Amino acid sequence: MNKYVGAIDQGTTSTRFIVFDRTGATIASAQMEHRQIFPQPGWVEHDPAEIWRNTQAVIRCALDSAGLTPRDLAAVGITNQRETTLLWDRDGVPVHNAIVWQDTRVDTLVDAYRTDGGQDRFRRQTGLPLATYFSALKLRWLLDNVPGARARAEAGELLFGTVDTWLAWNLFGAGITDVTNASRTQMMNLATLDWDNELLHAFDIPRAVLPQIVSSSAIYGQARGVLDGVTVSGILGDQQAALVGQACFQPGEAKNTYGTGCFLLMNTGTDPVASASGLITTVAYRFGDAPACYALEGSIAVTGALVQWLRDNLKLIDSSDGIEALAASVPDNGDVYVVPAFSGLFAPYWRADARGVITGLTGFANAGHIARAALEATAYQTNDVLRAMEHDSRIPIRTLRVDGGMVVNDLLMQFQSDILNIPVVRPESIETTALGAAYAAGLAVGYWSSTDDLLRNWTAGRGWQPAMPEDRRSHLTASWKKAVNRSFDWA
Repeated sequence: MNKYVGAIDQGTTSTRFIVFDRTGATIASAQMEHRQIFPQPGWVEHDPAEIWRNTQAVIRCALDSAGLTPRDLAAVGITNQRETTLLWDRDGVPVHNAIVWQDTRVDTLVDAYRTDGGQDRFRRQTGLPLATYFSALKLRWLLDNVPGARARAEAGELLFGTVDTWLAWNLFGAGITDVTNASRTQMMNLATLDWDNELLHAFDIPRAVLPQIVSSSAIYGQARGVLDGVTVSGILGDQQAALVGQACFQPGEAKNTYGTGCFLLMNTGTDPVASASGLITTVAYRFGDAPACYALEGSIAVTGALVQWLRDNLKLIDSSDGIEALAASVPDNGDVYVVPAFSGLFAPYWRADARGVITGLTGFANAGHIARAALEATAYQTNDVLRAMEHDSRIPIRTLRVDGGMVVNDLLMQFQSDILNIPVVRPESIETTALGAAYAAGLAVGYWSSTDDLLRNWTAGRGWQPAMPEDRRSHLTASWKKAVNRSFDWA
């Protein structure tokens, strides 16, 4: 009997392969970074071929490190950076680099669509505002700017996909995407869970270029090559995968993932909840033929990426791990605030014209204050999103479950609890994104019998309790709002 389930976790900066056992414990893992390509200011690209090479390499490395073969895996799932847009031919050759979710090259297109109908003209069908973030206009740009691409797409010679589709195509030759990833393209109708003809017409996208939309947990096919014979049976966008990995299966349960960006999701059950506060209505997951579950989401573009910026651009730290010690070298932020609007501001503001600012600088400020302000920026942005989420859902969030690379930073997590004024809980296993993809794959093949098995696997690890006086919290959040307004003044 197959002992384990594997998960491909293809993220914004790296690709990982992790093997889990029935308890959700990590048996083996491997990770490789890939290049970040910046052709012009605001443009961000990835090399699809490099991502596929790295995917194969980490699979081999993880299996070899534990003395495993593909025959030891009951199934494999895929989780991926969402909205990142790829276009390739039926021989598997990309016609352009992937356009990453952070990329803002379609900002003039977004402005044109906003002029004719406003920012929310497609929100009723998609749950999404018009923004550079989503895939539809990125695909439109490729079709309009890659020579011959539109004619080839209309003839059925090219296939569009987010990264999950690219990996599925290379693993077993199928053009599919799951409902969670499809819901982030701005071309899928939330009610029908299918591509919407009105949207395709509005964005000038030929249906022939689109993959088939499938459930998040189902048997899709058998892998070839590096995972030869393994059943591929789970696909979830990375943040929905983390929601599943955190076992947030009840309406009102919420998680926040701290990575390159920050993504706060609340399960709202089988009914989509419309947002009036700048949030996204999205599909949370769909298991088999059961009804889809939905979520409210607040997406923050730059959190961990800000720490990388301090490391690589300002040289304030030698490694990302050094940010906590530098921030802890001062007792507070010295009234310094960093608003990292490198790609504009996402939820709840949706201001593509915002630009990053550092405010409150005096001769007293030093590197420690800037480091602390950079960490605190993540907590402030999360607070903005959480308050909007409570307003839209009318459900108070009593506890926030957290995961992602930044949650090992105790200073940040304590400050997060202080600013939110609620407990923050990190699970025993912080590999929740990959674990969610493994859960989706394992449920489809009966490795886990139901979500009850997954609930039993979730155990709390470290927790933080709020300890900040209310007057201090109010002062800090008010000052943060002033700093955010400065980022708009630049525009």
